Amino acid sequence: IHPGYGFLAENPTFAQRCETEHITFIGPSSEVIRLMGHKVEAKTTIQKAGVPPIPGYHGGDQDIATLITEGEHIGFPLIIKAASGGGGKGMRIVGDESELEDSLESCKRESLKAFGDDSIFLEKYLDRPRHVEFQVLGDHHGHMVHLFERECSIQRRHQKIIEETPSTALTPRLRKTMGKAAVTAAQAVGYTNAGTVEFMIDSEKN
Repeated sequence: IHPGYGFLAENPTFAQRCETEHITFIGPSSEVIRLMGHKVEAKTTIQKAGVPPIPGYHGGDQDIATLITEGEHIGFPLIIKAASGGGGKGMRIVGDESELEDSLESCKRESLKAFGDDSIFLEKYLDRPRHVEFQVLGDHHGHMVHLFERECSIQRRHQKIIEETPSTALTPRLRKTMGKAAVTAAQAVGYTNAGTVEFMIDSEKN
């Protein structure tokens, strides 16, 4: 079964049912879908493999007071994101401390309504970053390669409008570094089949 794009492609229960019925699901395993569907667990996993996430708070303590303290430690502006989110839902940009508590509470409410999970995480907000993705392809024998990059920086409401390749933001050295990081991240979660590793590049090419 090829689930196409959308809800079935991201549904670990559907992938698990295919596995139970001995039907080949063209995509990653249900365990990998479940892991990658939770942004905090995914970031923790790749960080342990040496792939750097954007600086932020990805901890399990979801108490508002803790989140406020962590937000102040990160500094402003910062961005709040839903741990189970996607498509720009459950996301808030916070410019200063006075906005933080209300933004945390509203983001949690929106996340719970949209995804059935009010877990959130915090990241340093990158002003005018470049959004570059690397396509990866892995088999069931431990082999993993990347198929180079797509520039996805032209967006509307956090949704990509145009993808182009090669990216004009990448030098040969940066392309090599990011390609290696993409493969490492995919291997760290045991990814199989085709997938995408997303990167943000700041103004100093970090």
